[in-house]
Amino acid sequence: MTFNVRQPDGHDGANNWEFRKDLLLELIVDRRPDLIGTQELFVTQAEFLLYGAPEYAWFGTGRFGDTRDKHVGIFYRKDYLRQIDGGTFWLSETPEVPGTSSWQIIKPRQATWGIFEAAGGLRFQIFNTHFPYRKVELEARRKTAELMLRRIAALEPHLPVLVTADFNSPVSGEIYQLLTGCLQDAWTAAVRRTGPTGTLHGFGRINDDRRIDWILFRAPWNVREIETVVRNRGEVYPSDHHPVMAVFETSSSR
Repeated sequence: MTFNVRQPDGHDGANNWEFRKDLLLELIVDRRPDLIGTQELFVTQAEFLLYGAPEYAWFGTGRFGDTRDKHVGIFYRKDYLRQIDGGTFWLSETPEVPGTSSWQIIKPRQATWGIFEAAGGLRFQIFNTHFPYRKVELEARRKTAELMLRRIAALEPHLPVLVTADFNSPVSGEIYQLLTGCLQDAWTAAVRRTGPTGTLHGFGRINDDRRIDWILFRAPWNVREIETVVRNRGEVYPSDHHPVMAVFETSSSR
């Protein structure tokens, strides 16, 4: 699952974190994804999710290299996945230096990665990130995509790779074309697709087909199904983005 959980912003009215947090937890407990790449996650939100769903663990570093502010944290089911390694790098010209930014990115942004072993011995790596969003950051999105591709190219070529993100880019654009030159889009590869195409809905105020939250992969896997998960109680939503959840079939699937 990729899920922009929306930071706990005090200006969201009926969708302030205190009003929507139970619905967000309910969605995760109901769907039980093995792996979740989150965006805009604050530690207080992570702690709430772990309290309500203790079968998960998570890791990640805040945008400034500590626990402050936003994380792109990765959650995983402890009963099925074993974390072997993990870390964070920044979307900048000095990616190993915490809290750095380049290319007119207004505040630091980072990528969290992890290597996991699934039950049955399957190993894979995931990258989870959140691309810049402003119109003037088109070059930053391009540089971010190139950075991600370099990181993937440096891996052992037969290691399966997942990339989850809020890419802040349409599937008709340059960034999508650049990334899908070597990665597959789980949405288009899926045998079965459910839910709306659009993922950004602004707490129900935006109604269009912009798909900016993707699950990409490099692996000899089949995508059995994928869903844009829609849930709300009246005007209250878990987030201003719909999460996207894909089910993969691998040689070591349960």
